[in-house]
Amino acid sequence: MNAYEKRKFATKYAQYERLLVLQGYAKATIDNYRRSIRRLAEWADKCPDKRLKKAEFEAYFSQRIQSHSWSAVKVDRNAFMRYWELILERDWEYLDLVKPPVAKHLPDILGAEELNQTFACVHQIHYEVYLYTVYTLGIRLSEGLHLQVGDIDGKAKRVHIREGKGCKDRFVILPDNTYKVLQQFWCTHHHKKWIFPSLQAERDTPMDKGSAQKAMQLAVEEANIHKQISVHNLRHSFATHCIEHGMDLCSLQELLGHESPKTTAIYTQLTETLHKNNNAIINEFVNLIALPKILQLGGISHEN
Repeated sequence: MNAYEKRKFATKYAQYERLLVLQGYAKATIDNYRRSIRRLAEWADKCPDKRLKKAEFEAYFSQRIQSHSWSAVKVDRNAFMRYWELILERDWEYLDLVKPPVAKHLPDILGAEELNQTFACVHQIHYEVYLYTVYTLGIRLSEGLHLQVGDIDGKAKRVHIREGKGCKDRFVILPDNTYKVLQQFWCTHHHKKWIFPSLQAERDTPMDKGSAQKAMQLAVEEANIHKQISVHNLRHSFATHCIEHGMDLCSLQELLGHESPKTTAIYTQLTETLHKNNNAIINEFVNLIALPKILQLGGISHEN
């Protein structure tokens, strides 16, 4: 990219970031969109604008899908669409070029024994407490990292989750054991703000996301658990266990911060206990109906 193109892109890039903030986008979304636009500029070797034609986008996305998931490709597409709308003040006309397949996958969950095996294989206390907290509160990876001291309300037995998905706050239940663990853990660092401060003392930020994910990955491997498990699967496991122990979907939806009950309902497919309960319920009322005579006779008779 020559000097002129670099200056042009720097101006539009800064404007794009500023407008995304004004549009109320979450920080994580802004970061993703910024990366997408930087990546496109580097690939095209010029400032992204109307000079980019369909053939170039076809080449870009063809290359991208070879090494990245459809979800990552979709982020790129959405970033370009918003960039064209906000910066170039026109529609990005190639929206139909990229159509991620509609896939509905059920996440893997960990049972209590598997959770204990996994946590036992986390050998650094800050990661062990963090992963335990994510599971017992049923929160997202970044929500756990950004927990602040003032968010923990031991008296009301709840935790204030700030700016979760969709920039929405909510309260979650604080189990007694989790409160004891967090109290004891905080005494190991006494940070004024963060429950899980950065391991680099000079930085006033939460613990690194990548390191937390890596700790989870290593623990799962050491525990010899052959499932597709990440930090987020702890939240899936928590939700499934809530249903198994009798929590209704409306309460779980509120606890998880889901916008739609359809999102929460997926966990009913992940619990064997619920299926067993459903079997018992159905059998209970079916047993009230008289059996067909075929069973009373002990077989089928053929009339002449």
